[in-house]
Amino acid sequence: MRPAVFVAPFYAETTLRFVDAAASLHGARVGLVTQEPVDRLPTRIRENLAAHWRVDDALDANCIEEAVRGIAEHLGGPPQRLIGALEELQQPLAEVRHRLGIAGMDRDAAWNFRDKSRMKDVFDSAGVPCARHGVADTVEGTISQARGIGFPLVLKPPAGAGARNTMRVEDEAALEEYLGLMPPDREKPVLLEEFIVGAEHSFDAVYVDGRPVWHSLTHYTPGPLEVIEKPWIQWTVLLPREVDHPRYDDIRDVAVQALNALGMGTGLAHMEWFRRPDGSLAISEVAARPPGAQFTTLISHAHDIDFYRAWAKLMIFEKFDPPPRRYASGIAFLRGQGRGRVRAIRGLERAQREMGELVVEARLPQKGQAAASSYEGEGFVVLRHPETSVVERALARLVEIVRVELGAAS
Repeated sequence: MRPAVFVAPFYAETTLRFVDAAASLHGARVGLVTQEPVDRLPTRIRENLAAHWRVDDALDANCIEEAVRGIAEHLGGPPQRLIGALEELQQPLAEVRHRLGIAGMDRDAAWNFRDKSRMKDVFDSAGVPCARHGVADTVEGTISQARGIGFPLVLKPPAGAGARNTMRVEDEAALEEYLGLMPPDREKPVLLEEFIVGAEHSFDAVYVDGRPVWHSLTHYTPGPLEVIEKPWIQWTVLLPREVDHPRYDDIRDVAVQALNALGMGTGLAHMEWFRRPDGSLAISEVAARPPGAQFTTLISHAHDIDFYRAWAKLMIFEKFDPPPRRYASGIAFLRGQGRGRVRAIRGLERAQREMGELVVEARLPQKGQAAASSYEGEGFVVLRHPETSVVERALARLVEIVRVELGAAS
């Protein structure tokens, strides 16, 4: 039995799917480190875990180290793997691995992935195409960097995750207004990036011992930043079946170049990238963890496997069997129009008639449900079909006819 520790600060639904997958793996004895009480775990997961250890701060390396040392006796020996699915965890996990001699991503590689300013410097040194960028910890430095990069530009924290806390500024006046509200300092510097015009995509890759063994990619409609800026947009994500098509040769090559430069060893990486109008590529950022926004579910449906379990097996046993891509899959995020709670959902019956046979998973908004705080919205629908064009058309049609209305509670 291989002893392993999974760190999950909170029992978020998606996080628990990864914990469940790891705890149920044959040949693994998994302990859970968390800030949550054990009695809040679903019964199935609780019964499969070898141990549970509660800490005050599951994102703190010292707390994690203390927990890993304490949980070892319940696992039958020191853990051989230390894993977690959240972006914010990757650096403290790497630090604890270093202290305790546990195999996995080292501190330098983890910092390359976590600090997006450092990441861009790595890309520049390796010749990986990316957005023009800079980092500043003063108001004056931010304005100077912005003038050098040019407007419009994007502001984000260097250790951000995905599109969270990301803002576009159109000109110097808007930048000065932003800086008046949130001036940067040494503790909270700001990363400035060229605002790239083009089609935005993601690229997911599995590495085993420094070698790429599998990949996937998506098309966004529209891009995540526009989704953040316009909360009424019902956005879609498409995973084409033809993932090995020659039109993706360039991003496959650049993605491998980027991941090699960052120091990817064994694991799953999630990359955001753009194709500019002239056809050229630019890598936005990369995370050394599973993708969010239900992408792991999309991959599961495209390959007809449990990709949550595949990730757990990869991280604990360093084994991954590349599955065939049997389908195209896609997701439509249902986002409410207005403010307040869900008052009505329009067009569901029509959508069911037109594309019900394509639906493989759904979480529909419920009347009275509070408006979502994330850009994933109040619900989603997952579609699948062997032909990419069928899924693409159905996604566009779905967000055209389904409407979620928000309003005051009745």
